[in-house]
Amino acid sequence: MNHPNLGSILLASTDPDRLRRWYAAALDPEENNDVGTYKALKFGATLVFIDTRADVSDKNPEPGRVILNFEVDDARAVVARMDALGVTWLAELEDRDGSLFATAIDPDGNYVQVIQLSDAAHAAM
Repeated sequence: MNHPNLGSILLASTDPDRLRRWYAAALDPEENNDVGTYKALKFGATLVFIDTRADVSDKNPEPGRVILNFEVDDARAVVARMDALGVTWLAELEDRDGSLFATAIDPDGNYVQVIQLSDAAHAAM
């Protein structure tokens, strides 16, 4: 039996162009393309679609419900790029047993984690 693949995530926003620009600037996706009528940001094997929906508000009222985790090779460099954009941090960069974690808040109030796992953490997985 084949197992499902999480190929994409949809982030709904009242201002999808602004949010898409933020993710592109903050996290430097592999690709920043149009896919049919949709615009997609490609992060590894996962596409992030950002589109408008009538059933969402300007700010996420429960940002801890779903957190986007971006595993990076150099968390300090990514955090510095995000700092240059004026990102608001829920949790600044910290070392947790050799792995680095930081949690930013995107313009819609969603939580976005930057993670650089240690070699030991990778080996334990």
